[in-house]
Amino acid sequence: MATDVEAFEAADTAKRLRAVVDELSAVFYEREDVVRTLTVAMLAGQHSLVLGPPGTAKSELARELTGRIEGANLWEILLSKFTAPTRLFGPVDVAALSRGEYRQVFDGRATTGHIAFVDEIFKCSVAALNEMLAFLNERIYHPESGGAPIHCPLISAITASNELPSGEESAAIYDRLLVRLEVDYLADPSNFASLVRSAVVAPVPVSRTTVGLAELQHAVNVAVPAVGVPEVIVDAMCALRVALRRKELISSDRRWRQSVRLLQASAFLDDRREVGEIDLAVLTHVLWDSPAQRPTVEREVLQMVNPDAKEALDLADSIEQLEAELDAKAGQSRESLSEWAIKEANGKLARAGKKLSKLLKDAQKAGRSTASIERVIVRQRAVHARVLTEALGVDASMVQAQI
Repeated sequence: MATDVEAFEAADTAKRLRAVVDELSAVFYEREDVVRTLTVAMLAGQHSLVLGPPGTAKSELARELTGRIEGANLWEILLSKFTAPTRLFGPVDVAALSRGEYRQVFDGRATTGHIAFVDEIFKCSVAALNEMLAFLNERIYHPESGGAPIHCPLISAITASNELPSGEESAAIYDRLLVRLEVDYLADPSNFASLVRSAVVAPVPVSRTTVGLAELQHAVNVAVPAVGVPEVIVDAMCALRVALRRKELISSDRRWRQSVRLLQASAFLDDRREVGEIDLAVLTHVLWDSPAQRPTVEREVLQMVNPDAKEALDLADSIEQLEAELDAKAGQSRESLSEWAIKEANGKLARAGKKLSKLLKDAQKAGRSTASIERVIVRQRAVHARVLTEALGVDASMVQAQI
């Protein structure tokens, strides 16, 4: 049982990590859920993938988050199909080789890293594949000179890619990444405007909260595993597994088992000593293989734990339909577009916006996760802005005033 001092220190670690999440969310627009989930994965001692097109701040976000762990050895690499194992784990010691000794220099390589950021993870060369798999899964490296494997101090790795794996070799690495997060270009017009302004306006200094390596290690190895998992959560996971299997979405037993630690980490981050239904929301980033499956997983999870978010996703369908109609009307006269916008699209989007605002307030009041609702709100604002500008000819400043 944890002492009072240990409990206080664990609570302080969680508090500081929440501050880190808040600080990074304020800097990286539309990334709050991504930042929080990456932090949860780190606390769970698991690896994550950030998937999205170039120019979506994947690398910058990963560096900012990993850089908040004070005293940790941070290891970063950009992979290519030509990356040799020694580039990852340590080059040959030339001085020793001249004396007839074959050994590697491990300083500054993966073998010494506590936190890792691996960019273009699926471009891992065939030569380095097995060593990378052992590094991620077992935290070991087999030296090229032979001998006993080296145990690496790796806590968690954040990986990034512009595309999904295309071959069996890359698929093996993909399976090792428990958390999978999609990012895209900014959708909310107000966030895009803020991004543009940030290029010409000097940034306002913000707080930079950090967490010590020892505190993080204690949280990962002691405090998070001590978070209780009540039977109601076990029952919910069993029911979710059945529901997803009906949709022909099947995850391995290993993946389900590793997910439990994610739930514990989510509760720990919120300073709770027991997993609650709200923590199940993190599973929306775990139980899919292709991005096309993610909406189905999200609906099944949220239907179980968050009725507000489920209703928001239903509204998202109608919003996407309106955007599809707008795309289909490309090339039509301004009069035709204006008539459609005034009689149909503008009113539907305005009503959706009001409903989403209410759902957000209800979820906040009830202490439920708001990530999915906020994501739909961003889409509603983006589509509404398109309708106002493309169909009604409203300028950008008026768009911002009306959204």
